Amino acid sequence: MRVTRVHVDLALIDGDEVTLPEAARAHLARVLRLREGDACVLFNGDGRDWPARITSVGKREVRVRLGRPVAVDRESPLSITVVQGVARGEKMDLVLQKATELGVSGIVPVFSERSEVKLDDARTAKRLAHWRSVVGSACEQSGRGRVPAVSAPSDLAAGLANLEPGGMRLLLDPDGPLSFGGMEAPDDRAFVLAVGPEGGWSPRDRAQLAAAGFCGVRLGPRILRTETAALAAVSALQARFGDLSG
Repeated sequence: MRVTRVHVDLALIDGDEVTLPEAARAHLARVLRLREGDACVLFNGDGRDWPARITSVGKREVRVRLGRPVAVDRESPLSITVVQGVARGEKMDLVLQKATELGVSGIVPVFSERSEVKLDDARTAKRLAHWRSVVGSACEQSGRGRVPAVSAPSDLAAGLANLEPGGMRLLLDPDGPLSFGGMEAPDDRAFVLAVGPEGGWSPRDRAQLAAAGFCGVRLGPRILRTETAALAAVSALQARFGDLSG
């Protein structure tokens, strides 16, 4: 029987009894209707699964007792960061969810000149919390023990300035000089993929990306939607160099 796996933003210690956060509590008690004595698995992104058993279920509180953690090794041998032009609603959720399942290590949402989505400070905070929840849920489903980082959305210049150094920086471009089939992986096996929003990158955006070290890479002859392009590119890297290569 499959045991439910739940992401929690908590410090976990073998043998401790902990109170579950609201989202985990609602999922286990209200949705799945688990009761005292039922088993579940918690994870907090430290690379381990924590077997647990429910000790009490109340109207406003669910508590569990933690067992001995088990190391989880389902991470990609590649470090893939996606610089994603912020897309509308479900498109952005799809990119975050599926990119997480495919093994990316981070997502950097950016606003560019042609971005169709505009957010004030309050909506930005709310959207970021939602995106991180989507990524946590994708880790629950896919069995990952590490949760990809989702940066606060920013303009393109700030997003590029905050990138970690190193890695091969790739800009999806049908006229780019590189192809996924012909490239070699860098020594650090790190890649940064830049994927434009629905309106694509403007000339000014492309100039900023080029100045930050991004080089164009071709992804077949067809023009892909932003959500398709991101996932196809991650899949191509994993198939060529990562754990989808067989």
